[in-house]
Amino acid sequence: MRLYAPAKINWTLEVLGRPPQAGYHEVRTVMQTVDLCDSLEICPGREFQIEVEGPHEASGDDLVLRAAALLNEGGGRGARVRVTKRIPVAAGLGGGSSDAAAVLRGLNELWGLGHSVGRLAEMGAGLGSDVPFFVYGGTALAEGRGERVTPLPEARPTWLVLLAPPLELPEKTRRMYAALAPADFTDGSRTEAFVEGIRAGRPVDDGGLYNAFERVAFEAFARLDGYRDALLAAGARRVHLAGSGPALFALGPDEDAARAVYERLRPPGGQAFLARTLTSAEALRREE
Repeated sequence: MRLYAPAKINWTLEVLGRPPQAGYHEVRTVMQTVDLCDSLEICPGREFQIEVEGPHEASGDDLVLRAAALLNEGGGRGARVRVTKRIPVAAGLGGGSSDAAAVLRGLNELWGLGHSVGRLAEMGAGLGSDVPFFVYGGTALAEGRGERVTPLPEARPTWLVLLAPPLELPEKTRRMYAALAPADFTDGSRTEAFVEGIRAGRPVDDGGLYNAFERVAFEAFARLDGYRDALLAAGARRVHLAGSGPALFALGPDEDAARAVYERLRPPGGQAFLARTLTSAEALRREE
């Protein structure tokens, strides 16, 4: 079978002003799958094997391998998985977590395990905070560390331009959280307002988006402001941070407007993509 592992953006991402629980800050975020996708081919096999095509190599702690081991508790099952990478790695777009969620869904079916979507999401939470969301796809509210996922009505179709700079930050997640200041913590009300808009069927607009890491990212990633400026120079109205960065995105009022920004974009490096939002059904599609 062939499955797709879509990237995500965060419409909102709030870090709540509460003491960390078990070493983790609590977040409230609305996440959205988009049509920049990795693809996975899963075939029966005597043992588990993984092959990765693209700028990434599978290591012993790779999320795909860990996802397979989680389902194959006790051993005895095999499969061959080929991952074709298109989502930039460590960019804040969730590619590794999406690949892991696709493997959970695919092997659950291939091996006839019969786990429910909710159970797969619970298992995914032990792999990474974004994995449960990718089990559902579409538009969803995530809370806690990201493990509590509430599917939402699908956001209206939205076009955007993604820009992934070739900027790296060792131990990114830990350092980004450590750099947050009191003024960066919020009470979750921005996310609540966004959820109300989604449930009312209102279109997504720049004014409703929020990301607690935006200030930190532009301080932590050298030259990130140059990529923001390139998007603005290409005609973007506003520029937003994807996850904890360094990827950026800009909304287009329609496909033509987003395409015009994409075609005019002249970044100092990195990868740019024209993308649109995906519903849950689109995000979870598969081919025989």
